[in-house]
Amino acid sequence: MMIVAALYHFTRFSDPASLQGPLAKLCCSLGVRGTLLLAPEGINGTIAGTREGIDAVLAHIRALPGCAALDWKESPAQTMPFGRMKVRLKREIVTMGQPDVDPLASVGHYVEAKDWNALISDPDVAVIDTRNDYEVEIGSFSGAVDPGTKTFRDFPDWWRENAHRFHNKRIAMFCTGGIRCEKSTNFLLGEGVPEVFHLKGGILKYLEDVPEAESLWQGECFVFDKRVSLGHGLKPGQHELCHACRRPLSPKDRDHPDYEEGVSCHRCASEYDEADRARFRERQRQADRGECFGEG
Repeated sequence: MMIVAALYHFTRFSDPASLQGPLAKLCCSLGVRGTLLLAPEGINGTIAGTREGIDAVLAHIRALPGCAALDWKESPAQTMPFGRMKVRLKREIVTMGQPDVDPLASVGHYVEAKDWNALISDPDVAVIDTRNDYEVEIGSFSGAVDPGTKTFRDFPDWWRENAHRFHNKRIAMFCTGGIRCEKSTNFLLGEGVPEVFHLKGGILKYLEDVPEAESLWQGECFVFDKRVSLGHGLKPGQHELCHACRRPLSPKDRDHPDYEEGVSCHRCASEYDEADRARFRERQRQADRGECFGEG
């Protein structure tokens, strides 16, 4: 049994590059795999390994500057859900492209999972899914607004074009684990929205804590690892990932003749040429072997 730990923490790293090598080396020495992003604004990622390995990596991260209060969410996996370990340097730990957004300055009101149903059932509340279109496609909260964004970077433009739709509404937002809402709620506050709320711990915390019989969640929740989707109780879902276009695939999608693991699916078969597919096949071979390194 593997432990999967999803984490993020906003803090000020004066020299993220100096943290990269030691963190990658520790993870690799413990057999921990996944992806961790380091940026001047903090750390974000998901890792998997044994109980001992995960505990050791989390202890290392909590010892980094400003990370003593690190929070994370755990879920089980029957097998290792990652092919390798990557520690990458980024400009942002979740890319929004808004230099004035600062979750350390202010965010919306956190709402516990147990209180979420009551909030989003209020007719004066507009519920907005801040995730990407392919994530929303396989599951979301009943009645939630889907911005139809392909990346999180598109969210600010979508809001500015659609803000008039939510006049005099309180805004409740959610995402997978909470990190996108840290930025999106700060952004909306900066846009003059007076009351903004977000689901503490994200969808994953909701699916873990709220009984299915009481749930307002419909479908499955996309996750960024080989499990691809989770259901209530954080049980593995039925979706798998097309590693060419990164879209989730249902069992029916995987029966399509254009599907080749790691190479193509029916949605992207026409988007790449044979040279691309050759590269994808080599990447899939590397992932199957499993590699472990830090990346800039």
